[in-house]
Amino acid sequence: QVQLVESGGGLVQPGGSLRLSCAASGSIFSFYAMGWYRQAPGKQRELVAAITSLGSTNYADSVKGRFTISRDNAKNTVYLQMNSLKPEDTAVYYCNAVNELVRGYNYWGQGTQVTVSS
Repeated sequence: QVQLVESGGGLVQPGGSLRLSCAASGSIFSFYAMGWYRQAPGKQRELVAAITSLGSTNYADSVKGRFTISRDNAKNTVYLQMNSLKPEDTAVYYCNAVNELVRGYNYWGQGTQVTVSS
């Protein structure tokens, strides 16, 4: 089983940067696709970025060119580097892990708040 713990959220001014981390426990981390989702008040949860076990990435159009997802399998950690932050990036950010080979293994972290405001 995979346990996920996010960190790195906080308050930042528009144009600033933050790096989110998601630390995962478990012996099969390398077989999971990882993603970052976010949910703002009154809005649906949306996929921000995802990365497969082989390193292929996918980004929401709204964050392309500004956010970068990466993973370090040796450290069981996935990162989201967020640059040029905008007020509309304000949300709770959640880490997600999905087993690429076996259905039914889908895990979520507790979330970390990101607030972009002047």
